[in-house]
Amino acid sequence: MTTTGPSDSLQRLRDGNGILTAAALRRLDEDLAWYRALPAEDRSWVGLVAQSGIAAFTSWFADPSRPPHGVNEIFSAAPPELTRSISLQHTLQLVRIVVEVVEEHSDSLAVPGMERDLREAVLRYSREVAFSAAEVYARAAEVRGAWDARLEALVVDALIRGDGDHSLRSRVSALGWGGKGEVLVMVGTTETALDEVRTADLRRATRRATADALVGIHGDRVVLVLGGSGDLQAAAATLLPRFGPGPVIIGPTVSSLEDAARSARAALAGLAAAPAWPQAPRPVLADDLLPERVLTGDTTARRTLVAQAYRPLEESAGSVLETLSAYLGTGRSLEAAARHLYVHPNTVRYRLRKVSDLTGWDPLDARESFVLQIALALGQLSTAQQTTQY
Repeated sequence: MTTTGPSDSLQRLRDGNGILTAAALRRLDEDLAWYRALPAEDRSWVGLVAQSGIAAFTSWFADPSRPPHGVNEIFSAAPPELTRSISLQHTLQLVRIVVEVVEEHSDSLAVPGMERDLREAVLRYSREVAFSAAEVYARAAEVRGAWDARLEALVVDALIRGDGDHSLRSRVSALGWGGKGEVLVMVGTTETALDEVRTADLRRATRRATADALVGIHGDRVVLVLGGSGDLQAAAATLLPRFGPGPVIIGPTVSSLEDAARSARAALAGLAAAPAWPQAPRPVLADDLLPERVLTGDTTARRTLVAQAYRPLEESAGSVLETLSAYLGTGRSLEAAARHLYVHPNTVRYRLRKVSDLTGWDPLDARESFVLQIALALGQLSTAQQTTQY
């Protein structure tokens, strides 16, 4: 009587490699839409990978004491472009289908009585390949994550410096920036420098809050670049718990990423000036800190206050500028200002409402009257300097 054993199953498995490969390719075409969508050349490479996987299993089955071939060896025959275009999910689907095909043919490939051994060998081998694939893709994701973090830091630094050259758009596109809608910059500090885990958590939070987001970490200072078509200031406010207890500043909204440097400069200037206004809300708009920014030497804030507050009053009729000056100069008293101007207090009140209409700042509000007083002083200095020059 002739006896059969593992060597006979091995030979039958080797003889059936072509059948298994053809069956696997049919299943790939039937079950996987992403495989059908591949160009013909890439499909042929996937077929080669499937054939390589079956051959690698056959080789391992001859000596199960050796470690199985990993994903790198199975994909070695394919060009690098293919391995970059196939995701971990696709790889595991490919492994699953090859395993199912071998299992389906185990009864015909194995000698009688050895079917179970063959199926168990297939399951063991596929498990090792799946673990290998997960490990390879995890390492790739870790490397890609580190590279993305460095690229993101470079992009944020370039935005802060205003280096908006032609390469900026391609860099942010590589980071997944869609570029639809407006942009603003939000800055603040943390109690301690963020480690990699907390930084990754912050990135996830910013991407949930807005369509586009970039994160820059500078020691204990955090710079967020937010973009999208919704209410960016409201989205920024939801990220407040991610910052430490210090001031958090929201820069002005700008039309595009190329203009984000203006928002970043304003936000960073506001962060430097925020200690001068301890009662400031949190978060606070950079433009609400214009007086404090002027005190730190911010020339942009100086020009903004003169342009938005002083010039409209200077160009208006009806003694509005004179009335504001009298009101601020007499201790913010309507009656004292009226006596100084020889008018009725109601006239003073009417003219102060005009001030609010023209500038957007209400002189009857304590904080906003301070803003107007700084703007008035700056405007008068600017006028005096121009007069001296002439």
